[in-house]
Amino acid sequence: MFAAIGIVILLVMVFGGFAITGGALGPVMEAIPHEMLIILGAAAGALVTGNNMHGIKAFFGGFAKVIKGPRHTKADHIDAIVLTTRLMKLLRAEGPVALESHVTEPENSALFGEFPRILANKPLTALICDTLTLIVVSSGTLETHAVEEVMDNAMKTHFHELHEPQHALQNLADALPALGIVAAVLGVVKTMGSIDKPPPVLGGMIGSALVGTFMGVLLAYGIVGPMASRLKQVIEADEQIFHAVKQVLIASLHGWPQPLVVESARSGLGHDFRPGLSELLDALRAR
Repeated sequence: MFAAIGIVILLVMVFGGFAITGGALGPVMEAIPHEMLIILGAAAGALVTGNNMHGIKAFFGGFAKVIKGPRHTKADHIDAIVLTTRLMKLLRAEGPVALESHVTEPENSALFGEFPRILANKPLTALICDTLTLIVVSSGTLETHAVEEVMDNAMKTHFHELHEPQHALQNLADALPALGIVAAVLGVVKTMGSIDKPPPVLGGMIGSALVGTFMGVLLAYGIVGPMASRLKQVIEADEQIFHAVKQVLIASLHGWPQPLVVESARSGLGHDFRPGLSELLDALRAR
């Protein structure tokens, strides 16, 4: 939402300021479609050249993330901590056999069914279930540091994939000024072919060519670059729930008391998603 508002402010201030200072918007608006055809066409070609189909889909999905913001709310982070805590409590109280059906078929688990938004996050559910499945099949003989290393590796791979659209968007922002220059150079070439025209005509053609440079810089530093930065923020916010789940599992395997387990997970969350300790303990008691 804020991204859309920011773009509107940007366009109003740039073009409004130009008009207020006496600039004629007509020639600029007339040149923009042709210059944008070259700039965006070249950008699209570069995007296709540098990515596979999965990367292209993820790239456009990144725009939706920028508009929507982080996937999970504070309530979802509470649910993730509560769910993982209850699974570890079940493991300690009733053993691996009681836990097995929940982690091998989470979609059929009554426990996971209480947290549909967590279940809908397939990578997060896989991290929980795969880690606990390892514990189940090993009958609790795994060393905690080994479990932590496996989780870190799985999270690193998933986070790398999450950040691919952000890197592609940033690369596009870096390339747009140069693509704007490409459009401007072509405009100058066109102008030089009409060097015998009257000065007012040549002035209009040169002005149209410069619009290419203007649009490349504006898109790069005013729109695409900030969107890449915002996408990075959103992705990093989406990563927090994974770290919370990991902390609950590892702290529980270390044998920490439950209040300390949930506090270690809670304290690692950003302020936008961090519940109060009393709020989190109340949620555990309510379940």
